[in-house]
Amino acid sequence: MKRLVLPLAGAALIAGIAAFVLLRSEQTYQWDLHESIPIPVVPADNPMTRVKVELGRWLFYDLRLSVNGSMSCGNCHFQRIAFTDARGRAIGATGELHPRGSMSLVNTAYSSRLTWANHLLDRLEVQALTPMFGENPVEMGMAGREEDIVSLIRTDPRYQELFPKAFPSDEDPFSVLNVVRAIASFVRSIVSFDSPYDRYLRGDKAAMTDSQVRGLELFFSEQTECFHCHGGFNFTDSSSHSATAIESVGFHNNGLYNIGADGGYPEGNTGLHDLTGRPRDMGRFKAPTLRNIAMTAPYMHDGSIGSLDEVLDHYQQGGRLIADGPHAGDGSRNPYKSVFVRPFELSATEREDLLAFLRALTDESALRNRDFSNPFNDAN
Repeated sequence: MKRLVLPLAGAALIAGIAAFVLLRSEQTYQWDLHESIPIPVVPADNPMTRVKVELGRWLFYDLRLSVNGSMSCGNCHFQRIAFTDARGRAIGATGELHPRGSMSLVNTAYSSRLTWANHLLDRLEVQALTPMFGENPVEMGMAGREEDIVSLIRTDPRYQELFPKAFPSDEDPFSVLNVVRAIASFVRSIVSFDSPYDRYLRGDKAAMTDSQVRGLELFFSEQTECFHCHGGFNFTDSSSHSATAIESVGFHNNGLYNIGADGGYPEGNTGLHDLTGRPRDMGRFKAPTLRNIAMTAPYMHDGSIGSLDEVLDHYQQGGRLIADGPHAGDGSRNPYKSVFVRPFELSATEREDLLAFLRALTDESALRNRDFSNPFNDAN
């Protein structure tokens, strides 16, 4: 058999085609979503690509992006517990205790507003700047160390390869802006729609138990009112997607506190009121997604409720009673409380059914998906 010898020009052409195909594969991103789930909104100036998401995964877990090399984004957002940290209030790299807990990052791509209480924050690219450079409180502590970040990504062999691939049109891809763009792209990729509830909706009637089905009916009933703040495909009323006609934004006072019997919340942690100063915004926080909620204890913005069972106590009473201490007050009488938070009764069976349904919102695959995991563990 004769060997086929290509002319130099032909070999170069084939090499060029191969390089182009490889580039296209790196620049193409396919959402792994069931046809019933809408595509998230992606900013035009930061399109999703496979290589950018992979770069963001490395940056998300890189301890060197903190002031003392002790923490990464992943230290406040552990995959195994739905990208939370099991603390009531987060702790930064320098040991500073934060006023609020780390929110789950699962399905953040669908959040119309980010964090617990900022009605203006709607882009992951902007949000990523806060943990890196914020000073009140300190999270990763990199304020004033932007050049250290640029030096790291310019000199690290892995980043030397990935940044030009992720940002091929940039004359100089090694920038803090591209760091946050990549991290934002990775966080957008963390989607979760394969819980027993999802499989039940798709037609697998064995995916949920009879108790969980009864709990579903209770959840979406006027008896409990849960769905008013935790409705829709992502179980929150602060959501958007590529087919959204009207953006949904919701912040609510759920009667967690009533300090001084005049609606007060703990100083420095008063929800939207911290930003607006308006009395009616006292205690108004975003209703987080309930997906994977069984994995994300403790609950509420400050982690002050330890279990889902206690969460039900809170809502059944129409607000929390704190009998004594600096936060004493009857939250059910908070004058700024949402009209949807009002007392209701459940039988013992109904209560267990509702808890069973909440557990049916756990997507085990998202907690183990290697695409979301720490790549440094595999590299070592």
